[in-house]
Amino acid sequence: MFASCLSRLSAAPERISVMPSRNSLEHIPEQLRRLYLERAQRAANEPLPQLLASQWLAFTRKGDRSLFETPYFARRRRLNDLVCGLLLRRDPRWLDEAVDTIWAVCEESAWQVPAHNAFQRDAAQNVWPDPARPVVDLFVAETGALLACADDVLGAMLPDEVRARIRAEVDWRVRTPYLTDKFWWMGDSGTHLNNWTPWCTQNVLVCACVLPMEAEARGEVVAKAAHSLDCFLDEYGEDGCCSEGAQYYGHAALCLFGSLELLCLAAPGVFDALWKQSKLHNMAAYIRNMHVKDRYYFNFADCSPFAGRRGARDYRFALRLGDESLASFAARDWLASLDEPQREDGAVRINLWHQLIELECAAGMAALAARPKPEASHCPDAVYESCGVYIARRGAWSLAVKGGSNDDSHNHNDVGSVILYRDGMPFLIDLGVETYSRKTFSPQRYEIWTMQSSWHNLPAFDGVMQRDGAQYRARDVHVARSDESFRVDMEISAAWPAEAGLKSFRRTVTLTERGLRLDDCCAGGYRRAELYLLTCEKPDVKQGRVFVGTHGELHVEGASERIRVETVPVADMRLRSVWPAEIYRIAIPFTRRMAVEAK
Repeated sequence: MFASCLSRLSAAPERISVMPSRNSLEHIPEQLRRLYLERAQRAANEPLPQLLASQWLAFTRKGDRSLFETPYFARRRRLNDLVCGLLLRRDPRWLDEAVDTIWAVCEESAWQVPAHNAFQRDAAQNVWPDPARPVVDLFVAETGALLACADDVLGAMLPDEVRARIRAEVDWRVRTPYLTDKFWWMGDSGTHLNNWTPWCTQNVLVCACVLPMEAEARGEVVAKAAHSLDCFLDEYGEDGCCSEGAQYYGHAALCLFGSLELLCLAAPGVFDALWKQSKLHNMAAYIRNMHVKDRYYFNFADCSPFAGRRGARDYRFALRLGDESLASFAARDWLASLDEPQREDGAVRINLWHQLIELECAAGMAALAARPKPEASHCPDAVYESCGVYIARRGAWSLAVKGGSNDDSHNHNDVGSVILYRDGMPFLIDLGVETYSRKTFSPQRYEIWTMQSSWHNLPAFDGVMQRDGAQYRARDVHVARSDESFRVDMEISAAWPAEAGLKSFRRTVTLTERGLRLDDCCAGGYRRAELYLLTCEKPDVKQGRVFVGTHGELHVEGASERIRVETVPVADMRLRSVWPAEIYRIAIPFTRRMAVEAK
C-alpha cells in the first residue's frame, strides 16, 4: 500500500516544519495556555534529573526498569515542557534550561533504555550500552524526534553549536543505524510485528523530514519507512482490531496515522489516496468500539482500563478520514482531560510533535466540543474475527469477550475471558498489568499473576491454567446477535495443556438487557474444576447468590462446593492508578456444568 505510492514520487521528499501556525497559538483556549505555561515554569524550577550508571545497572542487577526510566523520561518531559512554554512566552531562563536539557540528552551514552539494549528481539540485553553501535529502539527514535522538533521550534534562539550538536547526534544515533542496520521491527525479520513498527517509523520520519538532510538520504528513509509500514499493515486484520489492546492503539494505529501524515506533508499528493483505504477507517473505528464510558475501556492484553484520553492526534486522524463523529468524540474527551490531574510518571509527554499537534488543533477541538453532541456512529456490537474480540451492548450492560489465541503481542493467557460493565462501571474486571520489569518480557512472563488465566474470569482444572502460544486458542466460534441479545459460543479446551485433562470445554456467553449469562460445559479426566471471577467491589455470598457491592448480583447454578471470596491486596502503583487497594476473586467449584448470571 505505502510502497506502491513510491512510483509517483517524482522529486525528493521535502523538508517540513512542525511549527504550529501563529493563528492557532493566538486562539488556544486559555485553560490550555495556563497549563503549558505552568508546566514550563515547573520544569525550569526543578533540577535537571541525573542519569547514573548505577541506575542503568538496576535493570540487569534487580530487574528494575523504573530506577533508570523515571529520570530518563523526566529529562525528555522537561525539554518538551520548556519548548512548548517558549512557544507561548519568550523567557530567557526557560531557554537556558532548555539548552541545558538538550546538551545533557546529547551527552548521554545511549538513548535506548536498558530493557531494550539488544540487537535481536527477545535476546538477552547487553549489560552496558555501546556508544559506537547505537540501538534504535522506541525511545531512541522518540528522543531523536524530540530533538528534531526542538530544533525546528526554537530555531535561531538556539546557539549554532547546539543546533549542530543536535543534528550530529540524531544523524549518528538514528539516521545512520536506520539506513545501515537491520532491526526486527522494520519487517522481513521472520518475527511478528507490533506497535514498535509504526511507533519507531513515525519518529524516524520526524527526524528525516524536520532536520536538514541530503535529499537522497531522505528519499531512502521514506522508501524504507514505506516498506516497514506495509509489513505492519499486512499483519493487521482488515477489521482494524489492535491485538495489543486499546492502550496500544495510540502507539499502533495513531503512529501509523502519524507516519502517513508526515509522508503526505513531505511528498504532497503522493500518498493522499491512502486515506480512503477501508482498513484505516476500521482501525480508527476500533477505539470507539472499545470505549465503555468516560475513562473506561475494554482492556485485554497489557492494557489498563484507563487506556488514555483521546486527543489531538485522534481528532486530526478523524478529520483526515472525514469522520465527524469520531472527531467530536476525540474533542470532547480531550476537553475532559484538561480538568484531570496530569500524570507525571513513565513515558508520558515526551513526544514534542504530539504536543505541537495539540497546540495546532486546540482551538478547533474546543469549538467542536462546544457543539451539540452528535448521534453515536458506532454500533452496539463489534465482531473482530482477526483477533477474536467480541463487543456487545444491551441496555445498561457492556460486554467484551476474548476468543482468538494466546499468541497476541502483549498476550495474557485469557482465551474465553469476559469483561463486564454495568452503567459504565466495572462489574467483572480484567486487572491489566503491573509495572513493567525485566520479568515482564522474558521467559518468566507467565509467572506473573496478572498474566495467568486464573485471574481472567476463567476456570482452572486441577489447578492447571492456560498456556501461551498460537496452538492455545478458541475453536468453532459462533456469534449470533439480534436486537434483543448477543451470544458468543466457542470451544476453548485447546487453550489448556494436556495435563488439564480436558476433552472439551464449551463456553457460551449471552448478553441481553437483563444482564449476562455465562454457561460452561466441560468434559474430561480432571478431578476438580474451579471458576474464578474478579470484581473490584466486595462480594457477599448468600445461598448461591453473590451480591457484588452496589452493582448487582451473580446467580450461580451448578456449584459443587461452597463459593469462596478471596481478598487480594493491590500494591503495584500501575494497578493502583486504576483499582482500589483491594480487589476480590470469587472461586466457584464445579464438576461438569455451571451457569452464572449477572443481574
